[in-house]
Amino acid sequence: MSSSTSSATLAKQQLESRFFRKGITLAILSGMFYGLYTAFITLGMSLGVWDDWYGANTAALTAITITFGLGALGSAINYSISAVWGLGIAGARGKLGDFFRSLKSRPGRIMVIAALVGGPISTSAYVIGLQLAGSIIVPIAALCPAIGAILGRILYKQKLNKRMVFGIVVCLIASFLIGLQSVAPDAPPTMLLGIGIAFIAAIGWGFEGCVAGYGTAMIDFEIGILIRQSVSGLAALFILTPLFLLIGGDAGRTLSLIGQAVTDSSAMPFFIISGFFTLYAFSLWYKGNAMCGTALGMAANGAFSFWGPFFCWIVLGVIWGQDGWALPPVVWLAAILMFVGILFIAVNPFTAFKKKGA
Repeated sequence: MSSSTSSATLAKQQLESRFFRKGITLAILSGMFYGLYTAFITLGMSLGVWDDWYGANTAALTAITITFGLGALGSAINYSISAVWGLGIAGARGKLGDFFRSLKSRPGRIMVIAALVGGPISTSAYVIGLQLAGSIIVPIAALCPAIGAILGRILYKQKLNKRMVFGIVVCLIASFLIGLQSVAPDAPPTMLLGIGIAFIAAIGWGFEGCVAGYGTAMIDFEIGILIRQSVSGLAALFILTPLFLLIGGDAGRTLSLIGQAVTDSSAMPFFIISGFFTLYAFSLWYKGNAMCGTALGMAANGAFSFWGPFFCWIVLGVIWGQDGWALPPVVWLAAILMFVGILFIAVNPFTAFKKKGA
């Protein structure tokens, strides 16, 4: 082999190695951004009119509206703002035409289906769980890669080897440790319900991960995310929120509640921040997956089981001075254990980083 060929091969290996490491970095950042989005949407839903709705001044809202309707409304506003961020960025990059063309394509329609499941349903369940139980539900929602692996076995007959089964068992043990906190003497009465609803988020995101992989393999990941955020925001705002308010007996107040929420100067700045972090939490997840592989990307992103409680504690507890955001050591241990389980499901952690030319 000539020296020029050897140099070219080495340069190619170095380029692939840098590309791989950058993908891992983006996937890790996506998990961190997910934690930041969690913290800021929770902060926004604790201020201004939200404080009145959830506090003593419930304005005669029914229990169903407070528990489910407001959670869906918070999710709707967050996703709608995220979509606005995405539209602005796509417009600045000259990609709006691609957005509308992709909506008419088969991959685009698949992204719409994934968005309907992973957006308004799962994210509303996630937000509702946060309001009921706090950041303790974040590691539960992070079960989505484990559930995705199980759904992949059911839907696509994908094999589950011993390593993946071990990872799923580790995740279930971590979930059990977190669930035990709901029966502690000082646990809020709504904690168990919040943890249960968080499982809905995990199931929905697991399904989305199975379905959306095909769609994003065929279209630009930024366009795929824009489709996801836009559909999720519109569905949550015009379908899910009115539905919960109708069930709760407050259908006549739908426009009033939406109007009060979007004009609240105390809370909306934090929704704008959370919407930005939401866009990049998913964008970097998709891009990171494309660069380092879906399995390793999902594992790195799954570290939001730690970043969610961490940033809630920092933003709401330390910076904003709200009580109740410090978690018992067993929950931190369970969050780390959850990440280890996700890592085993996604890849062989002993060989994942042994890339040729690294």
